[in-house]
Amino acid sequence: MSRWLRFILATALGIAAGLFYGWVISPIEYVDTTPDTLRADYKTDYVLMTAEIYHARQDLNQAARDLALLGSDPPADIAERALTFARQIGYAEGDIYLLEELHRDLQTWQPLPGGNTP
Repeated sequence: MSRWLRFILATALGIAAGLFYGWVISPIEYVDTTPDTLRADYKTDYVLMTAEIYHARQDLNQAARDLALLGSDPPADIAERALTFARQIGYAEGDIYLLEELHRDLQTWQPLPGGNTP
């Protein structure tokens, strides 16, 4: 066997063994991650669930606190991104309505001074 063929075979075997170990024997398991690490579709579902709760309870401060788990952006921006994504992938009209309601109300929402919300 030539030197190059042995090198290529050894490299291919090493890559295959590494992939097998990483994907089958010891794959990464994410535990206790925060909602801000979710994909866009799951974030949109989270915002939709927040919108459903807001629609039922009309507690805008709680809705803003719930959305704060998705990042440091203002809650209205988070709701706007979710609404845009929901429209793009074709959420049901009822869901779009709930997201629009939450987004509209968050645009005029102001947190209490000092960062405390009731």
